[in-house]
Amino acid sequence: MRYEEKIRIELEFWKREMMQKPSFLNKATHNIQKKINSYIPDKVHQAITVAMKGMVKTVLYGSTYTTTTIPSQEMSLIHRESLVLQKIDTYCKTGAAEGGITGAGGFLMSMADFPILIGIKMKLLFEIASLYGFEVKDYRERLYILYIFQLAFSSKQGTTKVFLHIKDWENKLKTLPENPENFDWLTFQQEYRDYIDLAKLAQLLPVVGAAVGAVANYQLIKKLGKTAMQAYRLRLIDQPKLPG
Repeated sequence: MRYEEKIRIELEFWKREMMQKPSFLNKATHNIQKKINSYIPDKVHQAITVAMKGMVKTVLYGSTYTTTTIPSQEMSLIHRESLVLQKIDTYCKTGAAEGGITGAGGFLMSMADFPILIGIKMKLLFEIASLYGFEVKDYRERLYILYIFQLAFSSKQGTTKVFLHIKDWENKLKTLPENPENFDWLTFQQEYRDYIDLAKLAQLLPVVGAAVGAVANYQLIKKLGKTAMQAYRLRLIDQPKLPG
């Protein structure tokens, strides 16, 4: 089986997963996450809201997230994805180490971990976008990166909504303003708050230690990387000259 055929099959399964209605397990997990949420003080929620707002603005307009990954245009897809998987593995280990240290430091240090982890995740997404051949200097590509982030960490209801938004991204690009100053980023970031990183909030509880912080970071970053791979395959798979 050619590599292109293999990823087409994987992509179809992923698309079906994105469109599935919430299962009983999904609903039960969501209820547990809401319960965990209720134990966290309002000032923590406010800090997370501020962190998310800052992240959205920085990704769209800042120069914090840069990448040196500029693959050759002639590189095959199988080679690109081999490099992507290596990046995901590296960032998973980095995130696990960082989560273990801050988790061991207790509540206050875990609070500091949240924006740090966001930075690790975003850096990974910029690297993956570049490896797939997309120009991350274009704010519209950065917007796609934000949608990938949201897709990976939304509730099941949110997952389907975001997936439908990026499913036909090439046509959506035509409706986006070319000048980032004309993009309503405040409304966009407000849609993030109720979906992002609910599972990660468990690490902020004082009873949770280093082991959970390390495992949570590793799994969250791994999930993000896998979601990004499928999201970029979604855009590449039907191109006339797909490499590989």
